[in-house]
Amino acid sequence: MRRYHVTTFGCQMNTHDSERIKGMLESLGLGEAHVQADADVLVFNTCTIREKPDTRLAAYLGDAAARKRQDPELVVAVGGCYAEAQRDRIFERYPFVDVAFGPGSIPHLGDWIRAGGYAVPRGKFGTHETFAATLPMHRERRFSGWVQVSMGCNSKCAYCIVPAVRGREQSRAPDEIVEEVEALARDGVKEVTLLGQNVNSWGRDLAPGLVTEFGELLRACDAVDGIERIRFTSPHPKDFRAPVIAAIAECDAVCEHVHLPLQSGSTRILKAMRCTYSQERYLALADRLRTAIPDVALGTDVIVGFPGETEDDFRATLEVVDAVGFESAFTFVYSPRAGTEAAAMPDQIAEDVKRERMERLVETVQKGAGARNRGRVGSTEEVLVEGPSRTDPALLRGRTRRNTTVNFRGSSAPGQLVHVVIEGATSTTLRGREQVMALV
Repeated sequence: MRRYHVTTFGCQMNTHDSERIKGMLESLGLGEAHVQADADVLVFNTCTIREKPDTRLAAYLGDAAARKRQDPELVVAVGGCYAEAQRDRIFERYPFVDVAFGPGSIPHLGDWIRAGGYAVPRGKFGTHETFAATLPMHRERRFSGWVQVSMGCNSKCAYCIVPAVRGREQSRAPDEIVEEVEALARDGVKEVTLLGQNVNSWGRDLAPGLVTEFGELLRACDAVDGIERIRFTSPHPKDFRAPVIAAIAECDAVCEHVHLPLQSGSTRILKAMRCTYSQERYLALADRLRTAIPDVALGTDVIVGFPGETEDDFRATLEVVDAVGFESAFTFVYSPRAGTEAAAMPDQIAEDVKRERMERLVETVQKGAGARNRGRVGSTEEVLVEGPSRTDPALLRGRTRRNTTVNFRGSSAPGQLVHVVIEGATSTTLRGREQVMALV
């Protein structure tokens, strides 16, 4: 049996897409290789939102080229957002690549990689005809699953390449989404994550029906028997409306965790980014979420060093981070992306200034998150067991409903929901011990 290996860069949507790619390759009779060196088919599912993934991909492809010189039958496929951005230039830059495809062309991959794992050299981009959600899936965890609710994005943020590579926003039909959630529940899945580039604008392009608003979709998924937890990512602050907040507060399965991208705490920079919300509007939304869902955990994204960002602008970001009290944050140094408005803006920020600001931002985030996590010490948290701890195999690892990682002493199997008494905390994790009785 020929074997494949998929390397995934980037966001949760790419993780979902990779599980579909794996399912498709297995339907062609390939087995999975756990390391690249053992694979006959190498697939790189790429990201291009920042410069760092591009650099990592170049290193991986250099290794693949060396292998292909030794084994001409090795198949090399490059998919995802970087492939969409580069299109046929992929073959000019990396002539050893056999197959290239954008995220909208994943359903065509099976047309080019034949049964048994031999490639028909081809590139296909920009189709966005069908959802990858309709393809076979190889789930990494039997008890959790991704559910794609939309693809593409209609926003025009100045720094972001995603609309150019993922296309205009398209909502998946609600009955298809609920049917997939029901099928996952029958298969033993306890936690689902609803995915879209902007999940809370889901439904606005659909014909009027019973369910065409994201809050209603959350309620429909909450009604599925067997699903214990529902998460969603990523929302956009401009579209976070009252029905969604009410659904989070009222639905038993919807977790008390909201990833709420900030990007900058300066209204001036937010306007330059074309984010269509202000500092004041963002803070008011965070207040509404904490009022409606008192135990909610808020996560965020923050970009440091956007063109024209002054010290005063950056201090405004630190002030918002401190005021909101995020439990987690993905922090990024701005890097220009070809084809975006921001790449051509004047007043690009020097790299040393970006790095210094990043250090201060991380310190502020960690200080606030550490304080909030220490406030959980002594509490008992519901934890979904994921497996052994990555740092100590004698411990188990899992996540709370608030999406905090917990390392704990216990004996339960992956997929179980257990109670854990929290005994300690860092800025990123909790630690504790499992109570004797499992929840389910």
